[in-house]
Amino acid sequence: MRNVLVRISVWASAGFLVSLGWGLYFAKASKNVPIEAAVYALAKLSQPLIAAYFYVKPNLPIGLTWAAVANAVFYALLGLIVEMVRRHYRSLEAA
Repeated sequence: MRNVLVRISVWASAGFLVSLGWGLYFAKASKNVPIEAAVYALAKLSQPLIAAYFYVKPNLPIGLTWAAVANAVFYALLGLIVEMVRRHYRSLEAA
């Protein structure tokens, strides 16, 4: 059980760091040079909860801290799902 909690916390940490990385990138990116569509696509793929939020409320800004926390929660839930599937297939393999 301890290993599962460690793996889920690694998933959550990865989501937090991904969100912080994108936030810092967009904060430091030059406002004079347009950002490529591929960069936006990668940002939306790696932060699906934030992308869905901006789809519903495009004019309402969200802070970097809340985006990072929301992304960490999403990645933790994703890690929980992966661990449940992994545990299910391991029990089938052992039988």
